Amino acid sequence: MSAPAKIGVLTVSDRASAGAYEDISGPAIAEWLGKALSVPFELDRRVIPDGFERVRDTLIDMADKAGCCLVLTTGGTGPAPRDLTPEATLAACNRELPGFGELMRMKSLEQTPTAILSRQTAAHRGACLIVNLPGSPRSIDLCLKAVFPAIPYCVELIGGAWLDTDPDFVRTVRPAKK
Repeated sequence: MSAPAKIGVLTVSDRASAGAYEDISGPAIAEWLGKALSVPFELDRRVIPDGFERVRDTLIDMADKAGCCLVLTTGGTGPAPRDLTPEATLAACNRELPGFGELMRMKSLEQTPTAILSRQTAAHRGACLIVNLPGSPRSIDLCLKAVFPAIPYCVELIGGAWLDTDPDFVRTVRPAKK
């Protein structure tokens, strides 16, 4: 039996990292993964302040040292000056996968016109896929339901761990074998 997949959940927030308020986004992602995944996995959860270098370096650590095949971030994707999660993600990664952000914004615009301000993206660093999610649990659920069907196959294509989902919650999409 292979080792459980390692998945990172990174909350980027000055206030949550300082203890000024409780991080609810990271736990919402962890709970969502618990419902979605049908394979064993281990979480690497972290809460850090905003800031380009801190986010970039943490993502590199989660991919290279911790061995995560998937890192889901929350926070730091808006237009405020310290919202630098997308820039830090791209600096840490080999290639951007812009379709993830495009789909998340499209789905989010169905619920609120301010979704146009969102700058979520996805990219990969070697065999680790990094996806920037919004900050609210409701938006996290909406965005994960939209993009997660492609995540297991994407992780497989870049050489990460085998991921699969509970089809009653979210169905993994892989091309039919010929």
